[in-house]
Amino acid sequence: MWNSTGCPPHPSCSCHYCITTYRFVDVDAASLLRLLGDSTRLRLLRLLAQETLNVSELTSVLGVAQSGVSRHLALLREAGLVSEERSGAFAWYRLSPEAADGAGDRAALWAWLRQEFTRNSPETRADDARLAEVRRVRRESFSQHGDERRQLVPGRSWAAWSRAIGLLLPAMDVADLGCGEGYLTVEAARWARRVVAVDQSAEVLGRAKALAARRKVKNISWRRGALEKLPLKDASVDLALFSQALHHAEHPDHALAEAARILRPGGRLLVLELREHGETWVRAKLGDRWLGFSDERLRTLMEGAGFTSVNLRVGARRAGDPFTVLIAAGERAS
Repeated sequence: MWNSTGCPPHPSCSCHYCITTYRFVDVDAASLLRLLGDSTRLRLLRLLAQETLNVSELTSVLGVAQSGVSRHLALLREAGLVSEERSGAFAWYRLSPEAADGAGDRAALWAWLRQEFTRNSPETRADDARLAEVRRVRRESFSQHGDERRQLVPGRSWAAWSRAIGLLLPAMDVADLGCGEGYLTVEAARWARRVVAVDQSAEVLGRAKALAARRKVKNISWRRGALEKLPLKDASVDLALFSQALHHAEHPDHALAEAARILRPGGRLLVLELREHGETWVRAKLGDRWLGFSDERLRTLMEGAGFTSVNLRVGARRAGDPFTVLIAAGERAS
């Protein structure tokens, strides 16, 4: 029977009627099993069983190119396993109503899949940790915050607050060590006299430069080099930053000693680092050499490099998140 939109219910149609009425019971068993035989599609379904997500979010969690995610979603949607809803500029994906309810002729299949989705493995832990990060970014990006009244506060922005605090700082020369793609570099450049950004990856530095160009930030110089042998002169900066970089260093003690070398007497070191954790998947997925640092280890490393007045505390921690962020500051002895 044709519906009010002028077409029969069909998985490749994007109208609301077809999306919500097409069911995967119409897919033959062989096709369905072939579809579910792909590990990426199973990971995708597992994520959508937990959260409604868009393509960009799924790309960041899965570590798969956006074109690949879109292709997998199209196949799952045509099979009636996933539904799509559009809101503004975004398309949001979730399990189809039948899949979410575990109902229909293949309820037993869904029960088995859900059981499989609960299995604990390095890959599922990795996906869950990145999904937790997506949720954190959502919370910090939305205008609703905190209390039971869910207050709407137009214009509230943590980025704006960080820039406001930067206005209170004196003009200084800053080194962003292990700068990655340059987001912190660009923010520091808004209040610093100049910023020197160091990373050993030419490709990553290229993306960071492009970001600075888009933001029209010009007081940054870019240097390629290792954390353990910084391409900067002695006593050349007032502030050295390590943001989630020390756990990538082969020798964190050498990297901290280098930071002390490039600081002027009385200069400051600021470290954002992961507390020691057990998520071993980060070694292969993210190239981490160290699974974070205990509070005592981080303090010992900083003091061993010659920093005094070390102040260390928790910067961010959320229930259920395997990662806790430590923040630490120290001063180079005069």
